[in-house]
Amino acid sequence: MNVLFLILLNVIFPVFLLIGVGVLLHRTFKFDLNTLSKINTYFLLPTVSFVNIYQSDLAGGTLLHIVGFLMLQSCCLIVISIGVSRTAGFNRSLSSTFTNSVVLYNSGNFGLPVSQLVFHNNPIGLSVQVIVTIYQNLLTNTFGLANAVSAQSQGNKMVKELLKNPIVYAFLLGLGLKALKVPIPTFLWSPIQNVSNAFLAIALITLGAQSAYLRFNRISLPLAMSLIGRLLVSPAIALCLIWALRLEGTAAQALFIASSYPTSRNSAVFALEYGNDPEYAAQTVLLSTFLSSMTVAAVVYASKLLFA
Repeated sequence: MNVLFLILLNVIFPVFLLIGVGVLLHRTFKFDLNTLSKINTYFLLPTVSFVNIYQSDLAGGTLLHIVGFLMLQSCCLIVISIGVSRTAGFNRSLSSTFTNSVVLYNSGNFGLPVSQLVFHNNPIGLSVQVIVTIYQNLLTNTFGLANAVSAQSQGNKMVKELLKNPIVYAFLLGLGLKALKVPIPTFLWSPIQNVSNAFLAIALITLGAQSAYLRFNRISLPLAMSLIGRLLVSPAIALCLIWALRLEGTAAQALFIASSYPTSRNSAVFALEYGNDPEYAAQTVLLSTFLSSMTVAAVVYASKLLFA
């Protein structure tokens, strides 16, 4: 129990402290959320991804195992979500938002800061989380978007959104420079590191600002099922896949922890943009983020016991 307490104190508490600061600052000063979102998406997140990939020591085989795990996990969650939606009799709009709330998770401005705290002396753990973040970005702008928009426009829009995402280019650049063993001069590396170090605080403050005015009146059946699917079913599936694929060590820890992250805010963004039960989507983001304070701590604790 001492280890669990230390995880809550040293990993979960700092995350939610900064989220709380974001809530307070936004309620006081009314941030421009669009600007904050763009700073995170187009500047901080690509930079931290580049740094972690450039500094990583991931072997090619490990990379393939990670991507294979993520694809299997996504397929399982998609099939389960669609099955639950049909069984529960959700309409098309609600089914779309429910599926996205379970399949898409916040691996960027929640997952990367948590990983930075859990794996602060372990670049491999951070590199795994960067790959998870990139994969989730790809999944969001392909399956997630296709699941939310109409069939008439989804193809062109998916491609455009994907090509606009700088994290993909940052990943490829970091991978290329590392493979070619190209040294980065100090006058460039120093500001790059400074930007990377700023990511954790700014990302969590942004998340707090985005959550500052979300409200919910009651926990409906779809909301409860979304929370169960994202926070409980997803880690259970991940654990089974990790054992089936015989993953171990830091990679297994990082993937197991990543599977427990709360619902991505993109599911709420899509729901709002395309009119797919946006209030329910926002409630899922808020409650899953709040409840993840306990579930993520439990998964971090379990990962240290299972994959030490």
